[in-house]
Amino acid sequence: MDKEELLSALDPDQRQVAESLRGPLVVRAGAGTGKTRAITYRIAHGVLVGAYHPSNVLAVTFTSRAAGEMRSRLRDLGAGGVQAQTFHAAALRQLSYFWPHAVGGPMPQIQESKIGLISQAAGQLGIGVDRATVRDLAAEIEWSKVTLTGQDRYVEKARETGREGVAGQTLESVGRLIAVYEEAKSARGVIDFEDILLILIGIMVERDDIARQIRHQYRHFVVDEYQDVSPLQQRLLDHWLGERRDLCVVGDVSQTIYSFTGASPGYLRDFRKRFKEATEVELVRDYRSTPQIVEAANRVIAPGRLDGAVKLVAQRPSGPSVDYRDYDDDDLEAKDIAKRILDLQQRGTLLSEIAILVRTNSQSQAFETALSDAGIGYSIRGGERYFSRKEIREAMVMMRSYARSGVEATMPETVREIVRRLGWSTTAPKTAGAQKDKWDALNALVTLADDIHETRGSDLAGFVAELEERASHQNAPTVEGVTISTLHAAKGLEWDAVFLAGMSEGLMPISLAETPAAIDEERRLLYVGITRAREILTITYARARASTGRGNRKRTRFLDGIWPETEKVSRATKNRRRSKEAALDFELNHPDDVALLQNLKAWRKIQAEEERKPAYLILVDAVLMNIAAAKPVTIHELGKVKGIGMTKLDSYGSAILQIIDSTTSGR
Repeated sequence: MDKEELLSALDPDQRQVAESLRGPLVVRAGAGTGKTRAITYRIAHGVLVGAYHPSNVLAVTFTSRAAGEMRSRLRDLGAGGVQAQTFHAAALRQLSYFWPHAVGGPMPQIQESKIGLISQAAGQLGIGVDRATVRDLAAEIEWSKVTLTGQDRYVEKARETGREGVAGQTLESVGRLIAVYEEAKSARGVIDFEDILLILIGIMVERDDIARQIRHQYRHFVVDEYQDVSPLQQRLLDHWLGERRDLCVVGDVSQTIYSFTGASPGYLRDFRKRFKEATEVELVRDYRSTPQIVEAANRVIAPGRLDGAVKLVAQRPSGPSVDYRDYDDDDLEAKDIAKRILDLQQRGTLLSEIAILVRTNSQSQAFETALSDAGIGYSIRGGERYFSRKEIREAMVMMRSYARSGVEATMPETVREIVRRLGWSTTAPKTAGAQKDKWDALNALVTLADDIHETRGSDLAGFVAELEERASHQNAPTVEGVTISTLHAAKGLEWDAVFLAGMSEGLMPISLAETPAAIDEERRLLYVGITRAREILTITYARARASTGRGNRKRTRFLDGIWPETEKVSRATKNRRRSKEAALDFELNHPDDVALLQNLKAWRKIQAEEERKPAYLILVDAVLMNIAAAKPVTIHELGKVKGIGMTKLDSYGSAILQIIDSTTSGR
């Protein structure tokens, strides 16, 4: 592949990125504009023309999955030697290598969870904690470290940023706990994830020789999702760079959704203040979403647009209008979304191309139940890890064995033979459940094998290496089934059809967002959710949690002026309308039972007048229709009718049976 052949795949703005081989370069890239494509082609172009040696390039992104995808793309473009890592993975690799020279002895064990140490520290201070409290305190310790807030300045800095009341503790108590946590960590001889970056920075400050070695190794830097960089990560990046300027950063300030963890869009926004000679490129052509979805995204973000934000320009053909739906309660919302997913599936949309996005994890249960009841497979993003599944581990063991044996079949054929032995077939199970989940997981291997063989012509050993790398970074292949995810976890993903559910005040923005800055971040979170959709976007909310609750929820303020205004109808009016519709339906389907239904209603009216209560408190219309359709002749049979409880049966059973007998015997 020559230079022109490589760059011909890019649009003019992407090509400008790819041709700007020397930094500093800032790329302001909106959602769906092909930013990863632009920066991977930039790296591949630099390698192709000899401007970069692959081993001298360090591409940094924020998730292991994104880093794995970037490495895969670079291999496809002939730049397989480039390091694409998260900040922590790159820092850990360097720290592990230099520890014996800088410190001596074995490197301390990394404490993957802070729970034990925090519980120990809390116990020493007499602070009572539960699981939720420990989780909140862990997040606060991480915030203090990634914002480079020392223990002596924690109280002051936390108060300045409005962080009072963490885990129900005073700032002074949290400050003391942070100090005791660090002491407990040192006593155990372990380090946490933030220490990896902090210690490496310290070594580079104190040991010029080590800093020079690292800078000699890595000379060209690319940072993706730069709007999410923290002060700690920026400090490490500064030390990697030294006095050099060969830095390319890419990001979108409108997708800043991690400020609560210490991330700051200021580094991206103010990049040209620091690097005045920097080249700046905007990517605004949205290739992901239809014009209708792009318009909704632009309108949502407009009131809170930050400096340096871009306005998306749709490139796809027109699609369906964004669908806005409200419901009386959460259960009706979940069931209707499940019904609409079935409709999409029947029209040809793969379940793996459909997502339900919610604000909090607690919202997912209603949708899990509705999808299960409808026989729809689903996965919870952040749930069971793909490579931890028994059948996937077994498949990888068998593939290693086959690769060593030198089988002669093509890689996809061999993968199919292996997964058949584990229960896979060309036809998926027809019902949801454990067997369908297993089939989906194995089928994802088959699909990935086909894709990689078509792209690279890989053999089985190469496919096994790909899987092992993916497993190390939890970069799972796509599994068939609807995705249920929080909006935060959906960042960086996309689907053909997206349901943004529960978009009501208190959830969007979340009730904890009290400051203007926090509310603006919630608006950006909604923007991220909208821009996950390619073709079909449905935004919903329910007015009440349960059918018996008061319908006092309001739709999110972020959709004011966007959500189509409709006639406001009270719940009582809606119930009356439903009752009329049900009565008409009954007349059509049970014409011979209309007289019985009218007699039952006449009896109910008299009974209600005698008891001085509304008629529906005697028996609702739906129950009277069930009785008229069933025509029970005994108390036992009447008790089986849906809607009749023991109290109603004892009070009205005999009278109802008399009406049924007199009506049916008189026909």
